[in-house]
Amino acid sequence: MKLVIAIVQDEDAPRLVDKLMKTGYSVTKLASTGGFLKSGNTTLLIGVKKEEVDSVISIIEELCRSRKMITTPPPPVAWSSGIYMAYPVEVQVGGATIFVVDISRFEKV
Repeated sequence: MKLVIAIVQDEDAPRLVDKLMKTGYSVTKLASTGGFLKSGNTTLLIGVKKEEVDSVISIIEELCRSRKMITTPPPPVAWSSGIYMAYPVEVQVGGATIFVVDISRFEKV
């Protein structure tokens, strides 16, 4: 057995969870945050057989495409002397970070 851990943007999560469940995979969904924009992410835990890992990853790749977005960065935590002027910047959002790890024991009770 393998554990697929996928960190995806909140915007992509509902469609991804629906597709994975319709395909027959069990999914545990965790809310998380992080990254440059400190935006909401969703961490998905998917336990699968070794031969199903590629299928799960291809579903994630299909639904979690990266895209560009214009945003204003958050103000710095520590203010220095002077005025903070926020300028819009283009950032890449979406996509997925995927980890695949071995499971030594799996039980569903």
